[in-house]
Amino acid sequence: MYLGGTGWDTGPVATPTRNVTILDREMYTEAEAARLLRVPQSTLHYWLEGDTRGRRDYKPIIRAEPRGVRTVTWAEFVESGWLREYRRERVPMLELRRFIDEMRTRFGVPWPLADRRPLVTGRQLVYEAQQAAGLDPDFCLVTTYDGQMLLTPPGDSFLRRVEFDGDIASGYRPDPDPDSPVRILPDMRFGRPSIRGISTEVIWEHAEIGEAADEIAQVFRIDPSDVGWALSYEYAQRSAA
Repeated sequence: MYLGGTGWDTGPVATPTRNVTILDREMYTEAEAARLLRVPQSTLHYWLEGDTRGRRDYKPIIRAEPRGVRTVTWAEFVESGWLREYRRERVPMLELRRFIDEMRTRFGVPWPLADRRPLVTGRQLVYEAQQAAGLDPDFCLVTTYDGQMLLTPPGDSFLRRVEFDGDIASGYRPDPDPDSPVRILPDMRFGRPSIRGISTEVIWEHAEIGEAADEIAQVFRIDPSDVGWALSYEYAQRSAA
């Protein structure tokens, strides 16, 4: 889903225009997405589908409405990556839901955090959306300093993890190390972590049967350092499981 056109509507309300893009693609089961994001599945489900506590229903943060499914689209995965940056199991549903709704309205896109423009050229509108939603400063994406709009540490960390094709999120770095070449690409290996098109899990499987890094690198025509990055990522994933 994507808003076509040549620029932002700078008025208070923009009407979303919906076209099908890669953002709508069903990529993962809920369990797979939670594993890749390193969050409990119950937490991810809470973000995507909302919750019922006592007699009160809480709407989702990421989805406009519950979908009643255990699958995750590419856009939902990327936006969940933003919440992942706060590293908390519970986040303020009401404030964040209000903020996401404000972002959808002001930018005219259904997935504002899977779009490059809010965090790069539209920070003033993001700041206004934060203010309108009454968002707790701990969860803000943008702050002001000396008259400039700057990304907060979680906002900056999230932006550094996401790669864009034009304005659409086209890749995600799952490894917290900013130098890691491991990528999650929706059009590569069915969205599983890979390095230069080679699944990190496959590289790990070769190492598990005793092949040396140089041998694995020759088999897949990649650098030995790439093998090291792949194994480092895979071992970290397994130790966190």
